[in-house]
Amino acid sequence: MNPRILIVIPARGGSKGIPRKNLRTLGGKPLLYYTIRMAKGSRHGAEVVVSSEDEEIRMVARKLGAGVIERDPSLSQDATTLDSVIYDATVQAEANCGQPYDLVITAQPTSPLLQTATLDAAIDRMLANPTIDTLISAVDDRHLSWEERDGKLVPAYTARLNRQYLPPRYRETGGFFIARRRVVTPTSRFGAEVAVFAISDRESIDVDTFADWALCEYYLRRKRIALVTAGYPAIGLGHVHNLLAIASGILDHELNFVVDANSQLAFSTIAAYNYPVRMSAPGELVRCLAELAPDVIINDRLDTTAAEMAELKALGVPLINFEDLGPGARYADLVINAMYPEQKVLLNHYFGHRYFCLRPEFLLTGESVVTRPVVQDVLVTFGGVDPNNFTQRVLALILPECRRRGIRVKVILGRGYAARASLKDYTGEIELLDDVRDMAEHMLGADLAFTSAGRTTFETAALGLPTIVLCQNPRETTHFFAGPNYGFINLGLGAEAEDGAILDAFLGLLDSAEQRRHLGELMLAQEIRTGLDRVLQLIKQTIDQP
Repeated sequence: MNPRILIVIPARGGSKGIPRKNLRTLGGKPLLYYTIRMAKGSRHGAEVVVSSEDEEIRMVARKLGAGVIERDPSLSQDATTLDSVIYDATVQAEANCGQPYDLVITAQPTSPLLQTATLDAAIDRMLANPTIDTLISAVDDRHLSWEERDGKLVPAYTARLNRQYLPPRYRETGGFFIARRRVVTPTSRFGAEVAVFAISDRESIDVDTFADWALCEYYLRRKRIALVTAGYPAIGLGHVHNLLAIASGILDHELNFVVDANSQLAFSTIAAYNYPVRMSAPGELVRCLAELAPDVIINDRLDTTAAEMAELKALGVPLINFEDLGPGARYADLVINAMYPEQKVLLNHYFGHRYFCLRPEFLLTGESVVTRPVVQDVLVTFGGVDPNNFTQRVLALILPECRRRGIRVKVILGRGYAARASLKDYTGEIELLDDVRDMAEHMLGADLAFTSAGRTTFETAALGLPTIVLCQNPRETTHFFAGPNYGFINLGLGAEAEDGAILDAFLGLLDSAEQRRHLGELMLAQEIRTGLDRVLQLIKQTIDQP
């Protein structure tokens, strides 16, 4: 026989801190709505009643699908304890149905973020452990705390430890209070055996002040965003770093990264930044996203197919795509292409360097128009992978001249660079760094740079660093930004560039401080630093659309 469960929601009309709190609108609904919805959703089939002395509250409760208990005004005073209120409601509910209940649950309307699944899990525990008389929702609130003894403040701990090493210290919340019927009396709901059920900090919020109210509004607006990307040796990590830059600017939503089955390199890179990240099984990306149940999907993984994007569109959430020239782009609600030109104007499509997303470190770094008349430092960095090993090729060409002029050479390798052994002959002449987190500082100390035509060109432009570009693949040759109009010396497809052309471009910059300054000024004129704000605003508009 299924247990009979009563959930009592005590909601008086005379709240003081926030007047008429239980009926005021939170996230477009009365505060009372959230607890009634949570309680009625229980799979245990509990009867849900609202106890109130207030006629308007009882009317709203009926409209929201709850039963009502008319509470005597004498049980609605400031000094009245909930024990007597819950006992009165239980006795009235039992009289109405003619049968006793097995469990009586108090669910406060001031805990609007409590989830039905959490309540059901607590009920499951109560039913599985007949020795527990009372089960209370609580949060682990361990901290280094002090207390007063004999008029003096003394530590309430035996040793100063980091929070995670302190013994658990539970703080009761207003979420739920589950009691067996036999222990519910006019003065108590506690039995001999009391246990706590730990809930999340979010679910534990008890609305008592306007600050609590604002925090609940924030959580109710908060959405789950899936950021889908790819990164492996053949394509590098540009897409990953773009979404990491965007993630740094999204603070009011839950972020979850998803990578495809080929992207172990992307997975490890994202995990190093401590973002939640999951890898889909081969061919199961759409299913993985469906299980995540996001409110918004942001794709940055090159051209999408119509079939896959149609499947994502069927999930019924906004789709935002980056660097997408594929047939799937027409399904997206927003498309942003900072690197690739689009041939025609399309609704909700934005392209060009004005929409490039710089990493936060570059936004905090000063500009670096060339001021030194003589080149002292050269930076060589060909992205996360450098599949053509342009690093080694450039070093072989420039080091003799650098040695002759006393120029320092710094080489920064990415996480996916696999040809480190090819650099062994140069280690005594160069400073070699791996996967740096402070790239902006290294660029700031250089007089010129070598790189490929990916994200790094936007970063050097943001600092005004003269740059020679070798494109890694034909697609990179379409990156319109890395050209002379914007301050770059672009030698085209690197595999086809002759050694003499590379060396001539290098010597030309070494010998002309005026040209270096001109290139730097062209770069800074593009205002790359404002791109991230521009993109975040477009994303916000898409996320917030009704």
